[in-house]
Amino acid sequence: MSQQKTHDTKKKLESAILVGVHAQEEEEFDFESTMEELAALSTTCKLDVKAQFTQNRTHFDNKYYVGKGKLEEIKDYITFNDIDVVVTNDELTTAQSKSLNGQLNIKVIDRTQLILEIFALRARSKEGKLQVELAQLDYLMPRLQGHGRSLSRLGGGIGTRGPGETKLEMDRRHIRTRMNEIKHQLQTVVDHRERYRAKREQKNVFQVALIGYTNAGKSSWFNALAQETTYEQDLLFATLDPKTRQIKINEGFNFILSDTVGFIQKLPTTLIAAFKSTLEEAKDADLLLHVVDSSHPEYKTQYDTVNKIIKDLNMEQIPQAIVFNKKDLHEGVQPSSNKPHVFVSSQDEQDIDVVNNLLIEEIKRTLTYYEETLASSEADRLYYLKQHTLVTELNFNEEQETYEIKGYEKVNEGSKNE
Repeated sequence: MSQQKTHDTKKKLESAILVGVHAQEEEEFDFESTMEELAALSTTCKLDVKAQFTQNRTHFDNKYYVGKGKLEEIKDYITFNDIDVVVTNDELTTAQSKSLNGQLNIKVIDRTQLILEIFALRARSKEGKLQVELAQLDYLMPRLQGHGRSLSRLGGGIGTRGPGETKLEMDRRHIRTRMNEIKHQLQTVVDHRERYRAKREQKNVFQVALIGYTNAGKSSWFNALAQETTYEQDLLFATLDPKTRQIKINEGFNFILSDTVGFIQKLPTTLIAAFKSTLEEAKDADLLLHVVDSSHPEYKTQYDTVNKIIKDLNMEQIPQAIVFNKKDLHEGVQPSSNKPHVFVSSQDEQDIDVVNNLLIEEIKRTLTYYEETLASSEADRLYYLKQHTLVTELNFNEEQETYEIKGYEKVNEGSKNE
């Protein structure tokens, strides 16, 4: 009996090498961890990373990003190992991109393009897709001149999602028109969200925003606290579209919980601008719940990166509580912070109560204490207080037939809860 021939239908991954320059002039980032991150981003982007080339220099080479000697080494490796893509750890200038393309004769993708690529893969909502396209066009606009040769070699795979070749070959005028069109559509979405947010503000709803490094476990906690399922996966940038849910704690108190896009070292400024909408929810928060992957060897660097971006976005005045996550995978000394914090795992049922208790304590801290006495006939007011304020004590005085209530409420500037 002849053996049946099987065909391997599994799609072959594009092979890639990573190139990073540790420039002495740029000491604000931890070079090793940015290279590890680049490898993780490449894996998320379905690239098969074959090798890494790094170089210490006082500054990036203006023409080739790397020095000439290192460039020759990279060229030789590409020739003998059939590499499809070169990924650089920094955003390339138009001149660097053009020169590298000319020398290496294969696709050259920089860190910004790689992140944009992941955003293109991850965006689910119409708004998310528009934001991606806008960021991609914004990135490509000044580089159109230098992309002529490389575009003809793009073929399929990485770097071709989002605006395709035809879009890139359009002249600048068409791209500007498209960008204005997208901005107009996005403004409509932003206006809609503003109206929705203003309504929430009027109602005095307390808002909590989940923030944290990409892949820290924000979506897992969003699901655990909201008791529902959103996209939750062990991937960088798994969440792109802002999600908001109303959550009830303490037998009635309602607050709004928002999930946000993950932060990352060297997050390109165009992306912070493009994905501002996912951080808009965080900007209006009364409390930031900062989720940290405590099992990651670089969790301290990640923690600092998030706080640096929070500072850049002028959000450092918002109270913050820390959820040191993935306790089950953590090794070594228990993490701590000078801010209120817990050490938990979203996989542990009991830890959901731990985080809920942290929330209750921190919500109390940001609200104003009140005491109120209600007649037994004022059921509507009692219901209102249970929903809109954090009631900590409720006693019925039988002699007076009154409710004695103690709790915490959100007070708008110059006004009190009705």
